[in-house]
Amino acid sequence: MQRASQLFTDEQRRRIDQAVVDAEAKTSAEIVPVVATASGRYDRAEDVVGLWLAIVTAVVLWIWLPRPGYEAGSWSGCPVMWQIVGLPAGMVAAFVLGAVMGSKIGWLRRLFTPQREMREEVSRRAREVFFDNRIHHTAGATGLLLYVSLFEHMAAVIADQNVLEKLGQPAVDELCAELTNGLHAGHPTDAFCDALASAGRRLGGVLPRAEDDANELADALIALD
Repeated sequence: MQRASQLFTDEQRRRIDQAVVDAEAKTSAEIVPVVATASGRYDRAEDVVGLWLAIVTAVVLWIWLPRPGYEAGSWSGCPVMWQIVGLPAGMVAAFVLGAVMGSKIGWLRRLFTPQREMREEVSRRAREVFFDNRIHHTAGATGLLLYVSLFEHMAAVIADQNVLEKLGQPAVDELCAELTNGLHAGHPTDAFCDALASAGRRLGGVLPRAEDDANELADALIALD
């Protein structure tokens, strides 16, 4: 699974950091881009993968293990004890293997995780990041978070009170759509830079930068592994 800290090269990070500076030159808002490896743990998906592999293993073993022969003159098949011990042991081993695979293989875990659960986790984690990084604590309530979660292939844009009042929720949703469209195209650096530029243009019209505006938050991409 792609780690957030390894997604961008140093040059790409500098491009994103400069895009933050350029965007904030137009507005009094504080814009913070964040990329996270994942927003949730999704343990249930690991159990589901293990359960499916255990069921498949049970079916295969039931077909593959020869039955004791009950016809006269035949002693083919394996002892009943082999089936009693082998079937449960194989299922347990398959469950453990499946759980490990589900924890290590990102696309497999995502396959068995409902989209609704991932959306909820991304939204929850984005709000945690919004508060943990004091984006909500700017003097004019002008914080804006651009949050991307790699495992879920999802993004969220969270705006503080003043930004939301001036810009409106539809415009915030459009920013999120622009960001996700760029990410879907496979160019995360351009996606962040374009979304930051768009945010700067939009916010510059409703929250223009004041002459005495102070930079309250670092103009840098935050990577969360």
